[in-house]
Amino acid sequence: LQPVLENIEYLKKHGIWLELTTLIIPGENDSREELSSIAEWISNLDPGIPWHISRFFPYYKMMDKQPTPPDKLIEAYNIGKENGLKYVYLGNYPSDKENTYCPNCGTLLIKRQFYHTTIVDLDIEKGECKKCGEKISGVWFL
Repeated sequence: LQPVLENIEYLKKHGIWLELTTLIIPGENDSREELSSIAEWISNLDPGIPWHISRFFPYYKMMDKQPTPPDKLIEAYNIGKENGLKYVYLGNYPSDKENTYCPNCGTLLIKRQFYHTTIVDLDIEKGECKKCGEKISGVWFL
């Protein structure tokens, strides 16, 4: 784990855009303590780093595990928000928690549904919320 954390810190220090993903596997890394530790570490590095929380499904050598329960995904999402993360997303689970909302005013900025993305109230040229002007973390281009 330490080399991964060091590389994430290196990328951030050198201004390289990054987003982090955690695959939540029941019985492996789904405790409240571990999820809180991950969210706190990301938030301390930069609360604007997006955290993608992905639902696990049994496959190949992990057929003995159950899929991640939806309530565990919601718990992880809430833990991320409680730790100050501005952009937390659920993956492999369709919900409104895969969209991007303004961390200041809550306006829907980017709507995602499966692999379809729609820019709603994000000024791409300025990288900010059209409603309140909040700067939105990301790499924006037309």
